[in-house]
Amino acid sequence: MDLSPPLWLNAASPPTPEAWYRAVQGAVSHREPPLPLTGWAAQVLWQRQIISLDAIDGFIDESAYVPTPASAFGGPMVKAVNRLKQAIENQEIVTIWGDFDADGVTATAVLWDGLGQILDQGNTLRYYIPNRLRESHGLSKAGLDQVRDWGTGLIVTCDTGSTNLEEVAYAQALGMEVIITDHHTLPEVEPAAMALINPRYFPADHPLATLSGVAVAYKLVEALYEALESPPNFSLDHLLDLVAIGLIADLVNLTGDCRYLAQLGLQRLQTHLADNPPYLRPGVKELLTLCKKTGDRPTDISFGLGPRINAVSRIHGDASFCVELLTSQDADRCRKLAYEAELANTRRKGLQRDLYRQVMDRVAAIDLATTHCIILADEQWPTGILGLVAGQVSQALGRPTLLLTIDPPMDNGEWRLARGSARSVLGLDLYEIFQSQADLLTSFGGHPLAAGLTLPVERLAMFTTAMNRAVREALGSGIPQPSLTIDLTVAVTDLGQDLFRELKLLEPYGMGHPVPRLLIRNAWFANTFHRNLRDATNQGVSFIKTEFELWDDTATTGFPGEWWGHYKEELPDGRCDVVVELDHSQRQGYHLKLVDVRPAAEDLGIIQPDVGLIPDVGLLASPLPRLDASPTANTESRHTESPITVWQRLVGMAKYLARTQIAVPRDHLRERLRISEVSLDLGLRALASVGLSPHFTTEAPDRIQITMAPPAPTDPQPLQHFLEAIAEEQFRQRYAMGRLG
Repeated sequence: MDLSPPLWLNAASPPTPEAWYRAVQGAVSHREPPLPLTGWAAQVLWQRQIISLDAIDGFIDESAYVPTPASAFGGPMVKAVNRLKQAIENQEIVTIWGDFDADGVTATAVLWDGLGQILDQGNTLRYYIPNRLRESHGLSKAGLDQVRDWGTGLIVTCDTGSTNLEEVAYAQALGMEVIITDHHTLPEVEPAAMALINPRYFPADHPLATLSGVAVAYKLVEALYEALESPPNFSLDHLLDLVAIGLIADLVNLTGDCRYLAQLGLQRLQTHLADNPPYLRPGVKELLTLCKKTGDRPTDISFGLGPRINAVSRIHGDASFCVELLTSQDADRCRKLAYEAELANTRRKGLQRDLYRQVMDRVAAIDLATTHCIILADEQWPTGILGLVAGQVSQALGRPTLLLTIDPPMDNGEWRLARGSARSVLGLDLYEIFQSQADLLTSFGGHPLAAGLTLPVERLAMFTTAMNRAVREALGSGIPQPSLTIDLTVAVTDLGQDLFRELKLLEPYGMGHPVPRLLIRNAWFANTFHRNLRDATNQGVSFIKTEFELWDDTATTGFPGEWWGHYKEELPDGRCDVVVELDHSQRQGYHLKLVDVRPAAEDLGIIQPDVGLIPDVGLLASPLPRLDASPTANTESRHTESPITVWQRLVGMAKYLARTQIAVPRDHLRERLRISEVSLDLGLRALASVGLSPHFTTEAPDRIQITMAPPAPTDPQPLQHFLEAIAEEQFRQRYAMGRLG
């Protein structure tokens, strides 16, 4: 097995236009206290090109966004609302059919809370969630038999149902009507439901196009309340925390109304830790407490609440109590349920790590040069975590990955089934490929990037061959190499509150708008240690986290960080280039999450545009560096520093001088950098081109001071000349040393 390291792709683009910077500045001008901008946020938005210039205000400030009404769903929404009004008037039993992942659970909770203000919970309003370990996503005939025994007249699905043509027909034969609210891929033939509300009918650029299941359920409640002559005395805002949890936990692009609802929901979520929340959710409060989160960050959901909600069905199968956990007003009951979710999540971590090792051991025997799609199956693999591990493997190998568990032998002679989860790579629509192989599958469903499937074991070999052929045809002869897109190049001295607060303006991050990745060149690790995680009962779990301090030549102190799932011995000893994410929590403060690391070098697969475009306005304001921070063991390495590293060190010194207004001798800078007089002159001109203006003091003409200018578009030529001069100097030094040798 040949695992190539991920390609580092530098997203650096030509200098951020002035208008773009001004638009970001205007979007935050009303904030208290005022937030000084340095250009980082504007640069990331400009590079990603995910919104237009005139949409920046509403993207950053949700109060400036105009939400889309539920009526945009048109006829299907009207039919659904009218049928619900009929059920309310006739006191029919309405059953919510949910799903067992975080999106489906929160969607069920939204309908349970929203419809529960009108219908009698437990009597005329019920809910059903399939068991993850025994059932698949979607409607099932066995489940429909059960809800019909409850006396159900109307089923409202959430986060499921679009592809259940046969099951919807079966429900109708049992005398039940079905309203489908979903966001998954649509079939060629619609199910014969009373109404099918699915945002995939909208064009891709529609503000509702990326809604997840919970958001579609919320829109149904919104439309119903608007249609009632006497709506309940219950604010729809009370549902937004649940909407945010489902949206951020699911694989959807946070654009348009999706982003707007997530922004409002995050504001609502953090109120649960207040003394007098506007609407009490003791279960959410307990979950936040257990995962040591405050609810104000998207990562509080993606790494806190979401995994704990998902873990319940992954470990136990039955996720029904999660709805009670999210909606009950009984604090004691919620405390017990939250504790169960916490233990399930800890158990999930250990199982996930063990299964990943098993899968990668199996992958080691595969010829990846001829394998375009990884498909592995085993009788012992736990169903609940297959999707998580498939995602890890897919990311590591750059290939779509399908992991399946095989059912025990059947006594009645029926075919044994293999069932599991699949994760794709960018540019490959798994659902579309599954459709092309539908004759080999018993069932399938999901997203282009994440899907579930079931098929007879006897067809597994044929399916594997067919999938490899289909993926090869879809992607071409070459397998895409795993890659990391780097958003900003910074130094350790840039890390901290200023950078974090500015990047936080662009939250929530998610699919299509990931957390910014930061490249730090020529750094090193210190004070490293690793430890096993422990669960809520203080029992050790087979899941490792390494903690460290990151240093570079600009740092006065090491910056704390962590690397999940790795041992400290995996960190390099010498200087290295690292890709990190900057994070903050109430417990840890500002810290790094290590994404990737490799020995310091310029030619290790980093793709970047013309080196003259590397400086960004984010270099112009950051915490204080020191001029001589470097490990003694690496002193001699300065002779071989790359031109880019020399430039970064010069910028670090200049920022320090600009902040402190200290004047230093010109020779001091030259000696620290080990460069010539000519190169220093070029370096000072390059500093001026990026807003760090050097000048000699009148009192001491040989001493240099630096003043900081406002961020502005830069001319790449001065930096280009400086880098060329440094490269020429280093060549001459090597040539001279060679002759002496």
